[in-house]
Amino acid sequence: MDRIDLQILQILQKKARVPNVEVAREIGMAPSAILERIKKLEAQGVIKGYEVRLNPDMFNCSMIAFIHITMTNPGNRIETGKLLSKIEQIQEVHYLAGEDCIMVKLRVADNVELEIILRTKITNLDGVRDAKTFIVLSTYKESAKIMLPETFE
Repeated sequence: MDRIDLQILQILQKKARVPNVEVAREIGMAPSAILERIKKLEAQGVIKGYEVRLNPDMFNCSMIAFIHITMTNPGNRIETGKLLSKIEQIQEVHYLAGEDCIMVKLRVADNVELEIILRTKITNLDGVRDAKTFIVLSTYKESAKIMLPETFE
């Protein structure tokens, strides 16, 4: 990966749907060369995919909650993580150091839906001992962007 690849990635992180011609113009290369580099970055697994970010308010899922899940047996964390990952409203599942726990982020319509998911889908899973919920009141930044280095060795 070189400086040009990093420039391409920076442009794609800002706007994934940008045409290759526009990327080529900004970098000063031929569109075919840009397309070839993008395909190479995809094949190498540098680019994992492209996602559309929807407005959650338009789909009645504006409430965000983080749930700190304590497990009965941390040795089963992978299985518990996979089960939690199957719950559609859960957007992120992370295993945390320090307390042998899992933290999930989910989006729901309201506290009624949150309670139903907690009661019927999370706390009754095998391996879940306790769930502590934190409801988000305001969001100041939410992004999946990765800070890219100036150069890559």
